[in-house]
Amino acid sequence: MDAINDFLGQANSFANWPMFILLIGGGLFLVFYSKFIPYRFFGHAIAITSGKYDTKNAKGDVSSFQALSAAVAATVGLGNISGVAIAIHQGGPGVVFWIWVTALIGMVIKFYSCSLSIMYRGTDSEGNIQGGPMYYITKGLGEKAKPLAIFFAACGLFGFLGVFTANQFTETFMSVIKPSKTLFAMSDFNWRLTIGIVLAVITSLVIFGGLKSIAKVASAIVPIMVGVYLIAVLVVMALNASEIIPALKMIITEAWNFKTIVAGGFWGFIIIGVKRAMFSNEAGLGSAPMYHGQSKTDNPIKEGLVASLGPFIDTILVCTITAVVIILSQADYVNNSGIVLTLEAFETTLFGFGDDLLMIIVSAFALSTLFTYSYYGVKSLSFLTNAKIGKYYNWFFILTIVFAAVASLQLVVQLIDLSYALMVIPNMIAVLLLAPKVNVKAKEYIKKLKHGKA
Repeated sequence: MDAINDFLGQANSFANWPMFILLIGGGLFLVFYSKFIPYRFFGHAIAITSGKYDTKNAKGDVSSFQALSAAVAATVGLGNISGVAIAIHQGGPGVVFWIWVTALIGMVIKFYSCSLSIMYRGTDSEGNIQGGPMYYITKGLGEKAKPLAIFFAACGLFGFLGVFTANQFTETFMSVIKPSKTLFAMSDFNWRLTIGIVLAVITSLVIFGGLKSIAKVASAIVPIMVGVYLIAVLVVMALNASEIIPALKMIITEAWNFKTIVAGGFWGFIIIGVKRAMFSNEAGLGSAPMYHGQSKTDNPIKEGLVASLGPFIDTILVCTITAVVIILSQADYVNNSGIVLTLEAFETTLFGFGDDLLMIIVSAFALSTLFTYSYYGVKSLSFLTNAKIGKYYNWFFILTIVFAAVASLQLVVQLIDLSYALMVIPNMIAVLLLAPKVNVKAKEYIKKLKHGKA
C-alpha cells in the first residue's frame, strides 16, 4: 500500500498545476466573459428549479429539479461533511476561504458546462439521449477532439468510484457504534468488511434500476437530509452565537497568515482549498453535465442557470457551516481528519449525541452519493464501449465499495484527487473553447426573458 500511496502522491504533484491553471485561471476568465450572468440571475435560477418555466414536451428523462437533486446528491454529502474536515486538517481554518473563492468561480463553470450539456446532446448505442463532456467535446469541437473525450471517460472510470464515500461511511460507523465493544466480537477488519458488503448490497438495489430510479430516490432523500443537517448546525451555531463572527474572522485572517502556511508554500495552501472545493461541488470536473444533460428542457441557458446553484448550495452553504461547527467545537484538527474530526465536533457541541445524529445524516448522504456516482461511471464506460457493456460498470463499482471499506483514507483521497485533476483538463479545455457559443445562446435567452417569452 505504501508504494501505491507514493505513486499516487507523485502523480498528484504533476497533475495539480494544469488542473489549478485551467480551473482557477480559466474559471476567472469565464466569470468576466459571462458578464456575471450566474450571479445576476440567481433568483431566476431558483424560479426555474421550482418548475415555473418547465416545458412539458421537451426532450429528456428527468426534470430540472431532479437533475439538480441528483447532481447535488453526489456533492452535498461526505465531500462537504468530511471533505472540509480534511481541508482544515491539511491547511488549517484559512483554507476554507479558498474553498469559497473556488465555489464562486465554480458557479460560472457549471453554468457554461451544463449549458453545453443541453446544446450538444448525443445518443448512446441504444438511441438514448445522453449529455456530458464526452458529447460536447466530440459534437462541439468535432471528431478531431475525440481523444480528449476518451481521456476524460477513461479517468472517469476511477474518478466516479464511490471509494471515498464508502470509506468515510465505514469510518463513521466504526467511530460512533464502536462495534468492537458490542456482543459481536470481530476484529476491526472484519467489521469494516461486513459494513462494506452491506453497503454494497443496499447500493446495488437502487443503481441497477437505472437513471430514473436514482433520480427518484435522490430527489426524495437529499432535500430532507440537507434540512436535517442544516437544523443540527443551526442549533450548534445558536448555542454558540457569540463565537460565530470570530470563527468567520479566523477563516479570513488565517487565509493570509503566511507564518502558518502548510508545506508547499502559499500556492500549495491554495491548491488544498481548490481540490477540496472541487471535491465538494465538482465544478470543472464534468460530472454534473452528465445529469443535467438528461433534463427535460430544450433551453441550455435555463439548465445552466439551474446547475449554477449547485456550488452555492453544497459549498458556500454546507461547507461553511461545517467549518464553523468544527472551529466552534475546538476539535483537534491537527491530529484528526475526515469524518472522525467532524464527528468529534458534533459530539462536543450537541450534548454528546451529535455524533449519533450525524451518523444518520451521513448514512443517507453516503447512499445518495453512491447512487449518483455509479451512473457517472456507467456513462463513461458506455462512451468508451457501448451502452450494453457500460452497464457492467455497476458490478465493478459495487466491488470497489467493499475494497474502500477496508482501505486507508490517504489511499482513497489520493486516488480520487488524481482522477479529478486529470478529468478537469479535457473538460475545461472544451468549456473554454465552446464558451462563445454559450454566450450567443445566453444573449438570446435574456432578450426573450425581458419580453416575457422565456
